[in-house]
Amino acid sequence: MAAVDPQASAAHRGRTPLIAGNWKMNLDHLQAVAFVQKLHWALKDAKHEDGTVEVAVFPPFTDIRTVQTLIDADKIPFSLGGQDLSAQDSGAYTGEISGAFLKKLDCGYVIIGHSERRQYHAESDEVVASKVQAALRHDLAPVICVGETLEQREESGPTAVSVAQLRTAVEGVPAGADIVVAYEPVWAIGTGEVASPGQAQEVCAALRAVIAEKMGEDAAARTRVLYGGSVKSANIASFMREPDVDGALVGGASLLVDEFAAIIRFQKHVGV
Repeated sequence: MAAVDPQASAAHRGRTPLIAGNWKMNLDHLQAVAFVQKLHWALKDAKHEDGTVEVAVFPPFTDIRTVQTLIDADKIPFSLGGQDLSAQDSGAYTGEISGAFLKKLDCGYVIIGHSERRQYHAESDEVVASKVQAALRHDLAPVICVGETLEQREESGPTAVSVAQLRTAVEGVPAGADIVVAYEPVWAIGTGEVASPGQAQEVCAALRAVIAEKMGEDAAARTRVLYGGSVKSANIASFMREPDVDGALVGGASLLVDEFAAIIRFQKHVGV
């Protein structure tokens, strides 16, 4: 099979590739300023700010206001998102963050259902679905994370768990809603293990079929499906060649300026 132009894969179908950096519990607000400035400079030096790839950063909650101010003041073309939100809009929920708060800070995205939230905070598929609805109430695009453990993959096959998680998450989501789906096999997150491009494509295609089933063909055609799990500059282009992979949700590598910049520049540093 002939290689597919990685620039054409998503963009020529009307889906702008999205490279998103999930900082997790790393970088305080001062470190965040330095990081965003360095990343911006790295991409400007590479003349990359041409709109062909959307860059989004997901700092810890305590950094968001600082990063927002910097992005606005320096006109940095990065999108901003939160790492989680409450299913509730307001009230006596100590420690929770409302989607309304994120929206006031110019967040456009929020990560929902990350495997670490599912594992360490016992978030069920139903909780994830309620958070998706909360995000949409506040005009935030949910980045809905799905993925299987190695044991689940061996028991149920490569797509069953992710498909079931996504079906629940998008139940009742209107056809016109702006959502992003991120396939992150749990066995590949922070382990150095990585799904092959073919494995990622198989699951991402199945997830797009769920969007078509639940929200319609038009929604499936425009919804971006990302891959996450030990993504690095050395492998990003191979994933982006796949027809149903529209970007990446990057963890550890998003904390390294040069490495994250190289991932964002996947179109430039790999020959077609």
